[in-house]
Amino acid sequence: MATLQIIWFVLLAVLFIGYAVLDGFDLGVGSIYPFVARTDEEKNVVRSSIGPVWDGNEVWLLTAGGALFAAFPAVYATVFSGFYLALMIVLFALIFRAVSFEFRAQDPDWSGLWDWSFFLGSLLPSLLFGVAAGNIVRGIPLTAGGEYAGDFFALLNPYALVAGVTGLAFFIAHGASWLAIKTSGALRERVVTILGPAQWAYTALLAVLALTTWLVVPQRFFTVMGSPAGWLGIVLAWAGVISTIIFVKRGNDLNAFYGSSASIAGLVVMWAAAIFPNIVPSLGPGAPMSIFVVSSSQLTLTVMLVIAIIGVPIVLGYTALVYSKFVGKTPPHGDGY
Repeated sequence: MATLQIIWFVLLAVLFIGYAVLDGFDLGVGSIYPFVARTDEEKNVVRSSIGPVWDGNEVWLLTAGGALFAAFPAVYATVFSGFYLALMIVLFALIFRAVSFEFRAQDPDWSGLWDWSFFLGSLLPSLLFGVAAGNIVRGIPLTAGGEYAGDFFALLNPYALVAGVTGLAFFIAHGASWLAIKTSGALRERVVTILGPAQWAYTALLAVLALTTWLVVPQRFFTVMGSPAGWLGIVLAWAGVISTIIFVKRGNDLNAFYGSSASIAGLVVMWAAAIFPNIVPSLGPGAPMSIFVVSSSQLTLTVMLVIAIIGVPIVLGYTALVYSKFVGKTPPHGDGY
């Protein structure tokens, strides 16, 4: 039983890595959209650079939510009820972002509205995902019955906001590294102008987040430092940061993107190592929600594992196929993508 619970904890971390790496760059693209694209042609190139893949990237988030519900239903109930307002903000932002893709080319009279929807629909989730991750590391107030005992504003604590800003800086740098691969000419030059400072800002904020974790939640900090998985995350995160900076200077856009992807993978691994074996650490008075206490039955975990073994390779396969079909620079063309 314990083995299945650990496997599902690891699978959830893998799904979150997939989402952070893939949807992270298109959220970052939207977050810098007004600052790099000036003409309608450039705006179309920016949207088209992620147009064929953005909705597929969000599958990883949906899959992670479904896996959380199936494997740890009590955690799903607590998190989705406790973070309800924040999740609704994220949900509506993602909805407006999706609508902006479909309406921007068909409704030129309202192009300004759809451009702002694309921008804000990317910026808000980029910030709030980091805030949510920070709150999980810090711990949330739980009642003895495992219910969230705080409110929306309790989630906006200083530690979580540092995590949120760090996540936003990463998504911006990650999105810029993707756009550097997909664009050319003056548009790419503006992207690279943003990429360098964004990468350095993310590097500085990553160090600030590590220091803040040591000061605010030292038990999480030393848990990571004492865990092989934690050290794997540290190595991935910092090796990714350093390699990205080096490759950006060399103009090697593809390897810079790979380095950025490795860095976010390392962050998620550190996050998972910090909270293991809990999914939701508690600030009291309730007990933390441990994977060994709040999981589904052995039968449910086994059946879902079989489904995951079949389904995840299929998702990976069609994801790789889509990316292979749209490799290379995004050419300027008509409206839409």
